[in-house]
Amino acid sequence: MTGRSGKRTTARRRASRPSPQDPILDSINEGVFTVDLERRITSFNRAAERITGVPRDQALGQPCREVLRASICEQACALREAMETGRPAPPRTIYIIDAAGERIPVRISAAVLRDGRRIVGGVETFQDLRPLEALRKQLRDRHTFADIVGRSPAIVRLFDLLPQLAESDATVLLEGPSGTGKELFARALHDLSRRRQKPFVAVNCGALPDSLLESELFGHKAGAFTDARRDRLGRFAAADGGTLLLDEIGDVSPAMQVRLLRVLQERTFEPLGSTTPVRVDVRIVAATNRDLAALVRAGTFREDLYYRIHVVHLEIPPLRERREDIPLLVEHFVEQLNRVHDRELDGPSPEALALLLEHDYPGNVRELRNALEHAFALCPGGPIEPQHLPASIRHPDAAAGHAAGLAGLRLADAERRLIEDALRRHEGHRGRAARELGLDPSTLWRKLRRLGLEPPSGDGRRRPKT
Repeated sequence: MTGRSGKRTTARRRASRPSPQDPILDSINEGVFTVDLERRITSFNRAAERITGVPRDQALGQPCREVLRASICEQACALREAMETGRPAPPRTIYIIDAAGERIPVRISAAVLRDGRRIVGGVETFQDLRPLEALRKQLRDRHTFADIVGRSPAIVRLFDLLPQLAESDATVLLEGPSGTGKELFARALHDLSRRRQKPFVAVNCGALPDSLLESELFGHKAGAFTDARRDRLGRFAAADGGTLLLDEIGDVSPAMQVRLLRVLQERTFEPLGSTTPVRVDVRIVAATNRDLAALVRAGTFREDLYYRIHVVHLEIPPLRERREDIPLLVEHFVEQLNRVHDRELDGPSPEALALLLEHDYPGNVRELRNALEHAFALCPGGPIEPQHLPASIRHPDAAAGHAAGLAGLRLADAERRLIEDALRRHEGHRGRAARELGLDPSTLWRKLRRLGLEPPSGDGRRRPKT
């Protein structure tokens, strides 16, 4: 005579026994498999075989984690979540490892299987995202050029110009606000040119005082000054045959402008402590976030040097003037950050993307990337939500109010106020304040000196012990 406990045992065995394959499941294009309460596979459709490369007879009876080898199996299993809560697990994008060891992107969803009210197992569906990824890559490649991402008319025009400019050795002036990616354009010119096998060298002219900048650009001989114990090759010599980017050229002093003019005219220079001229073959690309023509009119930038570097002029527009590029840039940075941090975030939700599209980005593309870095630090998984974004993007009205508080101030006073506020918020940490302002830390240091602000006694990384 079989008692009630015997019936339960028989039912449990029946639930865990591999079931005959359902022809309806085999007709579905998505992978589908079911599991028992121990998460052992009880059915495995034909699409699941195709996507994973695992034959059905090898999958049946095996723990699902050993068949799919998914990135979430150990800590965030969707089937376990569904079976513990009794509710469907929300869809998510993950990676599985197929039989050949290839990493496959899939979109999964999971739910429970019930016998009446009793949970007897779970079902998971997964969609192969490789065709979608290939299509997205094809579309992205149409709007990507030498690591520059965009589809706005202004960026497309620059895409069209770069290959033509790369064929010549003409000096190019790149003008645009900080954070617009001027160095990327300079690198693109180099990588497309006949000089691509030679060095690309960049130097930030605004980050160093004249004495150091001169040594940085032209090098020095041993004994040229105190601490010059050995010869040092300058950036011009290091870039011989290649391309030299003179970044922040608008911040160079009048005395250094004279030296640069001579080098650009004659392509020769003398290292500090030497009287022997050195000749170099270098293509010059200059970049600035300042209006050089206005500086020439003000008498702070030499007119002859301006026309020497203004042979070809490219203007890089701020991000607020090309908002159609924001979704592409977001997708590009999310993919990049997922790879760097070994994460699998889905990207922004529609609400978060709307906030990203509305922001004005005073720090331009650099600020957008920093905002997504911030989100990666706070988002545990799935889509990036509004609460994961920086406060400046989540609360545009507060940011607008802050901007209104700067109305009526002279440019230098407004700049001083912004820098002081950023340093106060970050307790003197120059690196964090610079990131918030969309500046390079060396540029922030230079602005502190130019505005007559006392730099913080520490950079914020150390705190006194209490």
